[in-house]
Amino acid sequence: MLTYSFASIGSDSLYHHLYKCIKNDILQGILAPGTKMPSKRSFAKNLNISTITVENAYAQLMAEGYIYSLPKKGYFVSDITNTIQTKVKPKSENIAETEKTKSYFADFLSNSTNHANFPFSIWAKIMREIISEKSEELMIKPPCGGISELRQAIALYLHEFRGMKVSPNQIIIGAGTEYLYGLIIQLLGHDKIFAVEDPGYKKIALIYLSNGVKCEYIPIDESGISIKDLEESKADIVHISPSHHYPTGIVTPISRRYEILGWASKSDSRYIIEDDYDCEFRLLGKPIPSLQSIDVMEKVIYMNTFTKSLASTIRISYMVLPAHLLERFYSKLGFYSCTVSNFEQYTLAKFIRDGYFEKHINRMRNFYRNQRDLILQCIKNSPLSSYVTIKEENSGLHFLMNIKTTLSDDEIVSRAEQEGLRISCLSQYYHKSAPNTEHTIIINYSGIESNKIEEAIQRLSKCLLS
Repeated sequence: MLTYSFASIGSDSLYHHLYKCIKNDILQGILAPGTKMPSKRSFAKNLNISTITVENAYAQLMAEGYIYSLPKKGYFVSDITNTIQTKVKPKSENIAETEKTKSYFADFLSNSTNHANFPFSIWAKIMREIISEKSEELMIKPPCGGISELRQAIALYLHEFRGMKVSPNQIIIGAGTEYLYGLIIQLLGHDKIFAVEDPGYKKIALIYLSNGVKCEYIPIDESGISIKDLEESKADIVHISPSHHYPTGIVTPISRRYEILGWASKSDSRYIIEDDYDCEFRLLGKPIPSLQSIDVMEKVIYMNTFTKSLASTIRISYMVLPAHLLERFYSKLGFYSCTVSNFEQYTLAKFIRDGYFEKHINRMRNFYRNQRDLILQCIKNSPLSSYVTIKEENSGLHFLMNIKTTLSDDEIVSRAEQEGLRISCLSQYYHKSAPNTEHTIIINYSGIESNKIEEAIQRLSKCLLS
């Protein structure tokens, strides 16, 4: 059904505005010759205008030859391609070509997941079961925070895996952490100052800035974010990833964690956003306890996502709000609809509840450990071995590789690209100055195909040492 806006029609009458909208679509080729126009009654109902208005617009279009009518069949678009001297180009011809994604032999920057690792057969089986068992529930609008089954499944998972005791009601489901950041800003206030780690994942600061809030960049040391600099920044909210910092790989020790909690406790307006983006994939020892699990002052907003653990294209994330913020959330933001479909929520809930998620995590942890070990072995066997130092290889799905070279970081990235490799350097993640970070490459291995690793390291050796 054709739809037009009547919000800004100026001095035009309703019928004349509608006439111009249809005429413009015909001239631009959006309405092709022979296209059947909507009936006057259904068109009027869809546009929330009177049938007379549609009738008058159609009459004017017929008088000028843009449409014609057939008895008992309706109105149709006339073929005017041979009657106008200057043809208006369809809009699609004026739209710039969309950006094309460059193809690389090996991408050490992407956090994508290999399609071969996704449990398609199990996921499809559960989807069929959901269609059969939840057909009625699938058509019911979910609560703002997400369906109860998924929130219960996540709460149980957090208790068993992360030692977190949270109520399902504290969990808010959203389509990606980026969307949830926006909710947090609205919840806590645009007047608040947000702080991010420097270096850090650049997109986080960009999201805060695009939402119109002030953002401060706080340096980190070997233990995590600097408390002294955080205090001096006058920030109200700090966004950190204490269990595995990106890109340095630092794990914040317990003493610094209590210092961060102490900072937050000094003011009612202070909160900590704990980004636990890849906590499942610590490859040595037990997972690091979350900051939220030792927070007794309700100062931590815990966030996680399934993009790392399942697939980068599954846009299901969640946050755990402190209990005292729930009433404020629902009174202020309860009008929002949940941005994840019922179908996906019920499927994921059953995937977790029936034990498939735990099995998948265990399988992927073994896969990534083998993936990492293969890369490290290939580096050891390559000419790079006597020129590089490996750091933070046990914390998550990337590690740092420092190389002895006179090349600048820009030259390293450029040379790698010429060899079909996409890499990044630690210095690129600093907002302020980056002392002593030159020649440190970030090796993200989650999306690398195993059969390409050996050649990828050979190519890397060639561009770094030649």
